[in-house]
Amino acid sequence: MIPERRLPEGKKRRRKGPHYRFDKETYKKRAAVEQSIGWIKECRRIATRYEKLAISFLAFIKLAFIRYYLKLYSLDTA
Repeated sequence: MIPERRLPEGKKRRRKGPHYRFDKETYKKRAAVEQSIGWIKECRRIATRYEKLAISFLAFIKLAFIRYYLKLYSLDTA
């Protein structure tokens, strides 16, 4: 094991490269999009892309979302 060099008191190591700021609102939006894409991929018909035409593929994506929201709505009202 190679020992790490100690820095004098009061000094900090600097990271190389760009420094990114964390934006909480943007992260929430991104997380929502990623979760919905992950949920869509669980629908087998959409994930394997049985439909060859783009219009019918989009229709099944819309149907999947309708099914998802109806399921959420029925859980809230029960």
